[in-house]
Amino acid sequence: MTILLNGPLLSDKPVSSNATQPVLEQAGSGSAGPDKTSPWLIFFVFLRLGLTSFGGPVAHIGYFRDEFVARRKWFSDQAYTQLVALCQFLPGPSSSQVGMGIGLARAGYAGCLAAWLGFTLPSAAVMIFIGLGHSLLSEGLAYGLLSGIKLVVVAVVAHALWGMTRALCPDNARATLAALVAAFMLGIGGGLGVWGQLLAVIAASLAGWVFKLGLTAPSHANAHSDLDVRRTGSNLACPDYDGGPLDSHSAQSRRDAGLFWLSLFTLLLFGLPFLNGWMEGGFLVGLADAYFRAGAMVFGGGHVVLPLLHLQVVEPGWVSNETFLLGYGAAQAMPGPLFTFAGFLGAATSVPPALLDAFTSPWTMVLLGLFTLFFIFLPSFLLLAGALPFWQALQQQISLRSAFHGVNAAVVGLLFAAFYDPILVNAVTWSLDLAIAVLFFVFLVYWRWPVWLIVIAGGLVGIFYL
Repeated sequence: MTILLNGPLLSDKPVSSNATQPVLEQAGSGSAGPDKTSPWLIFFVFLRLGLTSFGGPVAHIGYFRDEFVARRKWFSDQAYTQLVALCQFLPGPSSSQVGMGIGLARAGYAGCLAAWLGFTLPSAAVMIFIGLGHSLLSEGLAYGLLSGIKLVVVAVVAHALWGMTRALCPDNARATLAALVAAFMLGIGGGLGVWGQLLAVIAASLAGWVFKLGLTAPSHANAHSDLDVRRTGSNLACPDYDGGPLDSHSAQSRRDAGLFWLSLFTLLLFGLPFLNGWMEGGFLVGLADAYFRAGAMVFGGGHVVLPLLHLQVVEPGWVSNETFLLGYGAAQAMPGPLFTFAGFLGAATSVPPALLDAFTSPWTMVLLGLFTLFFIFLPSFLLLAGALPFWQALQQQISLRSAFHGVNAAVVGLLFAAFYDPILVNAVTWSLDLAIAVLFFVFLVYWRWPVWLIVIAGGLVGIFYL
């Protein structure tokens, strides 16, 4: 049978409904056949999706399925589900990684770049613009707007936490592990900074491996999970996916390419902190290190980047807590990936006094926003390109899957700790704040208002009533 990335499957012709497509076999090397899809076509398709894809990563994956499986027929349901499963397995923003994988499959590395740029550019441009202009708000207007946005953030993160708990902690063992991680972070772990988070994730992965978490998950987990696409084929209309091997004929060249990207990821993950320490806190190296580590440690969805980024950018004083929450709230109203929040933070960064002369122009702050955006997304590409050639072996390792079940439980605990502090303790200062936050939560969960509408409502409530 025809293999994805080989021959006709790289053209704009639809995939045969009878074709068996194990998965992205040559994508790991970034190669594309002579009939590859134009990167420009990929860019414009993803640009339209980047302008219209509201609703978060699960919704994004559904939009991608409608566009590339149902409409364009570039992939079969099985091949698409296999790609989604890989991206759910890896750290990073899953919907952005799926988009990268689609571009990589259709046009090699150029297609990967085109897909990422198209999907990310619309919201990134708006977020960088907001980052540049937020300081121009009057003090009274800024206070009211921020007060309302904070309450929206309470509702949005509570909704994410609720959904992630149901999806990633469907049994007693994983729920207990998540609670232990939250207790650790709210206790002594919070004082350890990013090392406390890393210690909690490592301990949870070891617990998952030792106790074989998730191997006997209760049947009701499948019925209620709306985040783990590996368990919910209905989200992607892929009920026939059996979790079989993805890549049974990997060539040595693809494995070599995968090892190169994984080696580069490892080098940056450990080399940037060393370089930052050696340069005694160099500004740009410190930013690169902070955003790369945040992007490399996100398991379970874009909302998990909140506690990671807060530690990396608020505690060093690059961004105030109020500005951080304002940007996070604005990101909820954007289409496309939540990680474009990094563009806002970069553009709103407080530059050290010694470098003020170099950052007087707004364009330099735009470049700083693009710089932080690049480094928070870079781990996603390196891990995706590196893992593709080894995906068959990875998914057959039951012990590794158990370890990642432990990591996912730790993610829930980390997000719960971040939900309490800094979100809840800073946003809810009296009973009216709590009442408004609960109303926003009800509108979001039960009335199913779109998040962007909740953000607008929160801003108006803050300006006129708080």
